[in-house]
Amino acid sequence: MALQDVIKVAGIGLVIAILHMFFEQSGKKEFAFFLFFIAYLYMTIELIRFLKVFLQEIGQFLRWLSLS
Repeated sequence: MALQDVIKVAGIGLVIAILHMFFEQSGKKEFAFFLFFIAYLYMTIELIRFLKVFLQEIGQFLRWLSLS
């Protein structure tokens, strides 16, 4: 897991937040809702990917401990 992945997710989150505020202010609440929904799905997928990497690292550490 690289710092680039975390920065990418944070950047996408900021862009989504700005677009969401823009759509809310301009009265297009339907677009804001769909944008929020798509962003929620994206962040959920990224969280699952991060969790998978984390669990793999924990598994490697536990295997290393059992060899010692």
